[in-house]
Amino acid sequence: MSQDTLVKRQFGHRARLELSRAEVLKTDGQAHAARTMWNLLHAWWRMMPKEKRTLANADAAIRQAREDIDFLAVLPAQAAQAVLKTYFQAWKNCWDGRADAPNFKGRFRTVMSVDIPQGRDLNIVRVHRRWGMASIPKMGRVRFRWTKDLPVGKHANGENRITGARLVKDVLGWHIAFRVQTLEVKPDPHQGPDVGIDVGVTVPIALSDGETYEHGEWLTTKEKAKLLHLEQRAAQRKQHRKPGERTSRRLHRTYDRIAGLRAKAKRRALDWQHQTTTAIARTYGTVVVEALTITNMVKSARGTIEEPGKNVAQKTGLNRSISGEAWGRTVTMLTYKTAQHGGTLVKVPAPGTSRRCSACGLITPGSRESQAVFVCKNPDCGWSGNADHNAARNVLHLYRMGHALIPAAGRAVVRRAKRVKPAAAR
Repeated sequence: MSQDTLVKRQFGHRARLELSRAEVLKTDGQAHAARTMWNLLHAWWRMMPKEKRTLANADAAIRQAREDIDFLAVLPAQAAQAVLKTYFQAWKNCWDGRADAPNFKGRFRTVMSVDIPQGRDLNIVRVHRRWGMASIPKMGRVRFRWTKDLPVGKHANGENRITGARLVKDVLGWHIAFRVQTLEVKPDPHQGPDVGIDVGVTVPIALSDGETYEHGEWLTTKEKAKLLHLEQRAAQRKQHRKPGERTSRRLHRTYDRIAGLRAKAKRRALDWQHQTTTAIARTYGTVVVEALTITNMVKSARGTIEEPGKNVAQKTGLNRSISGEAWGRTVTMLTYKTAQHGGTLVKVPAPGTSRRCSACGLITPGSRESQAVFVCKNPDCGWSGNADHNAARNVLHLYRMGHALIPAAGRAVVRRAKRVKPAAAR
C-alpha cells in the first residue's frame, strides 16, 4: 500500500477510573497543584519584561517554585512541564487569533486535570474483559474501564500507539483520556448524494430529502421532578446562609446531586448527537448547513432600565432551548465525521432560509403559517409542505447556486477577527 493512501489521525478515548478514596485525594492534590502552577506562570508572565518571557526562563521559574512551595512537589515533573508548554501554546493561539488571552484559573470554575505527556510511562495492560490497568505517576497502578480496544502490547507500533493521556475530573469522578495516534487508509471521495440540513428546537434536525431526526426529553418525568426538588432545596439552604459564610457540606452534597442529574442529561444528548451525525456522515457525500451565529441568537431580551425589553420570559425559554440543542456541537461532529468518511461539510448564509419558498424562490409575507406548516402565498406558486423540510431544501439550493461560505473538510479552525492584542501579549 502506497504512503499516499495512508493518513495519520489523532483521536482521544476516555475511560472511567476506579480509584480508592486515598487515590482520589492524591489525584485532587495533583490537579490543584497543576492549576496553581498555571496561575504562577500567569503572574510571572504579566510582571516579566517582554524580552525575558522565554521558555528557558519560565522553566527555571517553575523549577524554583517547586522547591519553594511544598505542595507543588505532589505534581510530577513531566506534568509541570506539560503545564508550561500548554501555557505558551495558549499565548500562540491568542496571537494567531484562534482564542482569547489566557486567564487566571479559579478554584471552582476550572476543570481539574493532570497531564501525562509520555505514553510509554502508562504501561497499559488489559487484565479483564471490562477492566484495564495503567501506571499513573506518583500514584502507581490504577484500574480503568475497558470500553474500547487500545493499541497496547503486540498491537502497538510506531504508527499505532498511545502518545499520552490526561486525567480529567467531572461530576461523575475521575476519568483518563488517552491520546491515540493511528495510521489509517485515506478515505475515497464519498459518492453519496448532497443534503441540506435545517436545525431547530421542535424538530432538532430536518433534511432536504424529507428525513427528520428527533429525540425525547433528556430526563424522565421522575428525574425532572427530582431535579426541581433538589434545586428548590439548594435555593432554600442558600437563603439561610449568611454573607461570607462557608457553604455547608449538606449544601455541597445537594449541588453534587444536581450536577449528577445534569451530567446524565448531557451524556444522553451527546449519545444521540453522535449516533445521528454518524448516520448522516455515512449516508451523504456533501452536507450543507447554515452558518448560524448562535451567540447572537441566545442574547438576552432584558434590555436596559431606560429601554426595557419585551417578552423577556419567552425569550429566556427560547434561549435555553437553543442552548440545550447544542447546534454548534452538532456541526463540529459533522465536520470531522464527514471528513473521515470522505465527504465534505459546507456552510451557507442563513438569512431567509425559513421564509423563502423552495419551489418558486420568493419570500412572500405570511407563507410561514405555523411552526410546521409552510404555504407559499405567491399566487403563481401555492406550494405547501413542512416548514423545516422547506428550509432544508433552501439550504441545499444555496449551495448548488454557489453560495458556499466555508468549505470545512476536516477539523477546520475558524480564526477570530483581527483585533488589538491584549496589553500583556507581547
